[in-house]
Amino acid sequence: MSDYREERRRDQAAAARQRRQDAAAADRRRLALQREADERAARLREQQRAEAEQRRADKAKRRVERAARRAETLTPGRVYRTGTLALVGASAAAALPAQILHFVGISPMLLPLPLAIEGAAWVMAAGVAHADERGLPGWVRWLLRALVAAAAGFAAAINWSYGRHLPGLSEADATVAGAGLAAVSLLGPLVFEVRQWVSTLSASTGEGEERERRRHARRRRRDHRTVARLADRLLSAAPFGALDAEAAWARAWEIVHGDDRPGMTPDLHRRAVRSHTALTAARAPRPGELRERLEAGLRPLDWVLPTEADVVPIRRASSQVANQMPPAPKAPRKKSAPPRRRKGDTPRYSTAARVAAAETARRTASVSVPVGEAR
Repeated sequence: MSDYREERRRDQAAAARQRRQDAAAADRRRLALQREADERAARLREQQRAEAEQRRADKAKRRVERAARRAETLTPGRVYRTGTLALVGASAAAALPAQILHFVGISPMLLPLPLAIEGAAWVMAAGVAHADERGLPGWVRWLLRALVAAAAGFAAAINWSYGRHLPGLSEADATVAGAGLAAVSLLGPLVFEVRQWVSTLSASTGEGEERERRRHARRRRRDHRTVARLADRLLSAAPFGALDAEAAWARAWEIVHGDDRPGMTPDLHRRAVRSHTALTAARAPRPGELRERLEAGLRPLDWVLPTEADVVPIRRASSQVANQMPPAPKAPRKKSAPPRRRKGDTPRYSTAARVAAAETARRTASVSVPVGEAR
């Protein structure tokens, strides 16, 4: 019986332990599920926040792009160009019907004539713009302008006559109508020519550096004609694009003047040698100046004397009163050790003595000129 009860207690304890383990495992599973749910919710919130930030960034970017497009569209140059074209179109639309009615009233076969007159004016105006773009000679542009003025003037005369003879108008109203039609015939080509003139001036102001470069090239070729002709020969002899213009100029300068540095010639080298020799001779002191420099070291005041390198002061110093060599020792009464030289046992030279020694060494040096520069 006792074994049965002991066995039953062990079974109950094992069942209780198993229940505790099952409960702990269930708690762990529940916690894992909760953690996964929390992580999914956090990821979802992070994704929603990122999407909201991306939407705000896209909205701000679109706002900036719209502002940039507005700024680019509403620039003064674009408004001027667009407004000019609109005004030209309006003037053509106002001037052409009167010419059509005038010529059709004469004969229907004359219908293409007003189109040809207006077309000639605008084609010649476009030719002026093309000539400016290509940089054609000035007489070409002025010839095209004369043709534009002739065609526009003929159209204005026709519109003036048609407006003056409109039926049912008083004398004043007919004059105003004729003047208005003539003005719109001239306004379009005039405005287009002003626009082209402004564009040409704007392009010329932006080419200042290029203009200065061309001016420099002309001045260099005018001042050095021999080198320029030789550089042109070198360029024509080399394959196309194989030799740079500046390299050809440097080579031609070296051939003509013997120096690879542009600007240096034999005459300039000789002048440089003469100037260097004169400067070296001027720096060398004369006997009188040497005497003054020697005396300056003995005077009580401070003197400032020039040297080759710089202007240095010569300070007041006492004259040399002691011999450079130490005095001979008297005969000792008893035999002693031989004397030894020690640091500081010889007095230093005075300032005047040092200046004299330096001037003597400088006068013995000779002036040397490099052989390459002398040639």
